[in-house]
Amino acid sequence: MSMTKKRNISLILQLVIGLAVAGVVFFVLTKAGGETVASRQAAAPAPEAAPSASDRPMIPLADAFPDKVPDGKGGSFTKVGAVTLKSCTEPDSVGPALANMIDAGKGCLGEHVALYKDGQNNQFNLAVFTMRDPQDTVTLVMRLGGNPADYQVGAQAPPPGSGLKTLPPDSGMVQSFTGQGRSMVVGLGQWSDGATRDYQALVDRLGPLLQHVSDRVGRYENGS
Repeated sequence: MSMTKKRNISLILQLVIGLAVAGVVFFVLTKAGGETVASRQAAAPAPEAAPSASDRPMIPLADAFPDKVPDGKGGSFTKVGAVTLKSCTEPDSVGPALANMIDAGKGCLGEHVALYKDGQNNQFNLAVFTMRDPQDTVTLVMRLGGNPADYQVGAQAPPPGSGLKTLPPDSGMVQSFTGQGRSMVVGLGQWSDGATRDYQALVDRLGPLLQHVSDRVGRYENGS
């Protein structure tokens, strides 16, 4: 069932679409500056053995999502909330197809999510899934990108005091994916009023934020 009915390896592939969605699943974030971590899962290294890449913890939440990100036009994106989810397959955060793909892989260390706004209060959701095996990241990006009308990552409800509207379920959305080592980064973009128009312009606005977060994740995955 699609989320639209409710809601190193550095991949060259970056898939972007713009479609009106039939519905969006929401889950609430904490406000920036008061972030909470629901759970952080990290495999412990084997005794007396050097930890493998798959044993390395996922990127810290604050490292993945800075408070401000340049928008490339003299302005900036502002983080309004971020959280680490309890698992990578929570039904309110991913659709069943993505959950099944994750379960079929070699394991997922965790999922970070964040919500940003720009100067016009357009909303941009980011999700970072850190897999144990980089090949699983390739598989996820390829399969999700091969079904561009199927939204498998949920949008996030703005936290109180963010100045953002909770958008209606028929709001327009664009989505894009990148792969960075073990991590898949997903970006979602919505106009401030949920409009179902000008998708390429929305894709262009999402691009600098997704690239910045992807670069930060990539540097962490590369050990730099």
